[in-house]
This record gives sequence, structure tokens and C-alpha cells, in this order.
Amino acid sequence: MTTSIQFWDYSVWDFLVTLSVLFLAMLAANGLRRTIPFLKKSLIPSAVIGGFLVLIFAGIFKLITGNSPFSVVSVESLTYHCLGLGIVAMSLQGSTKRSGKEARRDVFNSSLTTVSTYLVQALTGLIITIVLFFLIGSWAQSGILLPMGYGQGPGQAFNWGTTYMNSYGFEHGSSFGLSVAACGFLAASIGGVIFLNVEAKKGLKRDADAEEKEDLSAVVITTRGEIPLSESLDKLTVQFALVFVSYAIGFGIMLGCSKLCDISGVGFLINTVKPLIWGFNFLFGMLASFLMRSYFKFGKKAGIVHRSYTNDFLLTRISGLMFDIMVVASIASIDLSAFRYPEFWLPLILITVAGGFVSFFYVRFISRKFFKDYSSEQFLVMYGMLTGTVSTGLILLREIDPLYKTPAASNVVLQNLWSIILGAPMLLLLGVVAQSMQMTYITLAILAVLLAAMLILLYREQIFHKKKKAEKA
Repeated sequence: MTTSIQFWDYSVWDFLVTLSVLFLAMLAANGLRRTIPFLKKSLIPSAVIGGFLVLIFAGIFKLITGNSPFSVVSVESLTYHCLGLGIVAMSLQGSTKRSGKEARRDVFNSSLTTVSTYLVQALTGLIITIVLFFLIGSWAQSGILLPMGYGQGPGQAFNWGTTYMNSYGFEHGSSFGLSVAACGFLAASIGGVIFLNVEAKKGLKRDADAEEKEDLSAVVITTRGEIPLSESLDKLTVQFALVFVSYAIGFGIMLGCSKLCDISGVGFLINTVKPLIWGFNFLFGMLASFLMRSYFKFGKKAGIVHRSYTNDFLLTRISGLMFDIMVVASIASIDLSAFRYPEFWLPLILITVAGGFVSFFYVRFISRKFFKDYSSEQFLVMYGMLTGTVSTGLILLREIDPLYKTPAASNVVLQNLWSIILGAPMLLLLGVVAQSMQMTYITLAILAVLLAAMLILLYREQIFHKKKKAEKA
């Protein structure tokens, strides 16, 4: 009798070895971060430090042996899928709504800040890379990856970098996108530390025990009416099942839409819309999680479902796990050989440095103007999110608001739906910007118009009051 696999074959262990390397790097990074004062003060997330540790280790290993210590496909797949799974876990959580006119205004203004910062980053990046295209022949549209790496994070930077590499000939596109995201984490940490130190001299108080303060009461961990922590099926198992089933439903929707594009035979649908579908796996995951939540809500009203199956505490832990894996895998996926070419590293340095500066000053200005009661807290969480991830923003926020007493933390969570709606036109432009130089210029013009529209919406109250005063006069 023969068997299809041998347990000693490396293919059986490849994925587990890859995961083990990533987790070991995160543990080592966490130990370094807690013991080395410089790293602790830098506020760089452990997953980011772990990613660089793996990148250095992989580079040395390849230099000595000529081979990679793990499967590149595995780490790239983890980057892609962990983004979608993390977003699904966040979307399955029950939203804690803030009531009142001011609360709704702040949430909406937070979404406008998010989308307008994306646009500022996109304009900055594109202008720089278009100029470099004529000077050194670098890929003209690479600057559009700045808001993907900074504003959206490693998952989206990898998705679109890979799409441009495979469909439009952007050499080392995936590594470029991932490198932008890695620089974003550094920009978040450097900018955050500089801000905290400058503001401390003006009287802003930092919390020395920010990392140790957590609200772990039973009310936070579980609520009345939920399934028990452990029965025939463990509660954590149920949460993972809901996340993966939702993501699988999202995959089914994506597959169906993709097949329709192929069947249509229309070039625009096949070459532009189809890559957009697979590039936005997290959006389809969010849609599926909404359907899952709607099913439970309908089931309760119909008397079919009698208990709450989702648990916000455990889903938060799952999303945190997925985002940590995504970050460390994304940095580990960077191809260091690409840095040999000036047309790769010169645009990368210029757009990331410029992106860090414009993001810092733009978000600071908006926070002071529209979030006056907690401008420092709003700035830290928004700047951290718009150069790294939501987790990066919360790390910075905890330095001055460890228990999230201000609305800043809830603003970044509740603004997601508005951000998707308002940011949809810009996201659609990602599929056309690289089709030709003419489309690149058109995209640049549309981005400027969209930014103007976001600013008008931000200043809507001032504009409205001026018109009201003029009418009274």
C-alpha cells in the first residue's frame, strides 16, 4: 500500500516552519523591545521589529546557502489573506455607537480626515514619481502606492504592487509596495515620538505604565446572552469558524464576479475590474461579515437563534493576531535584491520621506482645527493609522490615553463605513492609473478634484455659517 505523502517530506512541514519562524521573530522582537530602552521609547510595534529580524535572517541565510529559509509563496499568501481575515474579524464585532450630534460629526470628520489624507499622499507620491520617470526612467505610477502602504497598510500595498507587477510590468512591484508599508511604520514611530517629546515640553503628560493598563473585567470579556466559554465547541473555535466561513463566503462572491468578467469578454472588465475584485479581498470579506451579522440579527427576531455567537473580546484578539502575522510576513517578503537599482530605491526614499512629512503636518492641522477638545489624542491615533495600521495608531494613543477615555479610539473604528464610501472613487482610480501616461495625468487631476471636495465637506459648517450670516445681513 502506498501513501500520497511522507511525513518527513519538507512540503508537509513547509507552512508550519514558515509560521514558526515568523512567531519566533515576533517573540524575539518583543523581548528586545522590552529590554532595550531605545526600542521601547521608539514605539515601533514588535511585529515590525520581528519583520526586520526575519528579513535580515533571510538575507544572511540566502547569502550563505543560495536558498530562502522559507517559502516566499507562503509569506506572500499570509500577507494577502491575513489582511482579509483581520478585517473580517473586526467587522463581525458589534459596533458601540456614540450618540449625539457632536459624536456623529466627529466620526464623519474622522472619515474625511482619513480619505483626504489618502488623497494628499496619492498626489504627493504621483507628482514625485512622474518627475522621476522623466529624469531616471523609474515607473511613473509607483507613487500611487504611497497611500496604499501608508494609509491602507502592508496588505493593500502588497496587493496593488503585485497587480501592477503582473499586469503592467512594474518590476519588483510587490517589494516596492511592501517597502513603502515598512517605511510607513518607521514614519509612524519617528513622527509619534517627536510629537510626544515636543508636546511633553509644552505640558502634555505621557503615561509611564501605558502598556500595563488594560480593562479586563468580565463585562469586557463576555456579555449576557452569549454562548459559554467552553462547551462541546469551544467559544474561541466558534469565533475562528465565523471569521473563516465569512471570508470563504467573500471568496465565493469574488469568484462569481470574476467569472462574470471572464464570460463577458469585455476587455475593461477582464483587465481592469477583475484585478480590482481580487485586490479588494477585504471589502468582500466585510460584505460577507455583514451578511453573517444580518443572519444572526434576523435569526434572533425570528426565534431561530437564541444566543449571541460573536464575542467582541475574542474577535479583537483574532484580528490582532492576523494583523501581527500580516505585518511580520509583509516585511519578510521584501526582495532585498531590488535595492540594487536606483529606479527602485530613489523613488522609494523620496515618496516615503515626503509622505511622512505631509501626513504629519496635514493630520496635525486637521486635528487642531476640527478636534479641538482632544486634538493631541486624535492626531496620534490618526497619524499612526495613516502611516501604519489601526494598531499602530492605538499604540501611539495609549501613551497619553491608555484607557481610551477620549473619543479618539472609537472615532477610528466607527469611521470605517464612511471612509469606504467616500474613498471608493479613489480606489477605483487604482485600476486605471497605470494604463497609460494619459490616464496617469487624468488620475492626478481627479485626485486633486476629490481632495477639494473632501476639504469642502470638512469646512461645511464654516461655509454654511458664512452663507447664513450673509443671508441675514
